[in-house]
Amino acid sequence: MKKLVNGIEMDMTSQEIAQREADIQQYKDNELNLKLDFLRSIRNNFLTETDFYANSDVTMSDAIKTYRQALRDLTNGLDTVAKVKTKLEFEDGNYINFPTKPSGE
Repeated sequence: MKKLVNGIEMDMTSQEIAQREADIQQYKDNELNLKLDFLRSIRNNFLTETDFYANSDVTMSDAIKTYRQALRDLTNGLDTVAKVKTKLEFEDGNYINFPTKPSGE
C-alpha cells in the first residue's frame, strides 16, 4: 500500500497497513448501523413535517395516520446495507422508495 507524504508517494509500513486494514474492517462492521442512522434521520425529518397534526386542536386524517405509520415502519426488515441503500435511492429531488405524503395534506 502507498501513502502520500508532502506530495511524495511512499510505501506504508507494516504497522500502517495493519491499522488501515483495521480501520476498513471497523467501518465495514459498522456500516449497516451508520446507514440505518442516516435513513432514520431523513425519516424523522419527514415525520417532523407532519407532527403538527398530532396537536390536540387538529384532526389527523386517516391518510396522514397511514403515512406516518409507513414512515415509522420504513426500517423494518432492513438487515443489510444493500436493503438500506435501496430505501435511500434519490431521484428528481425525492427519495423514491419512501412513503408518499398524501396530497392536500
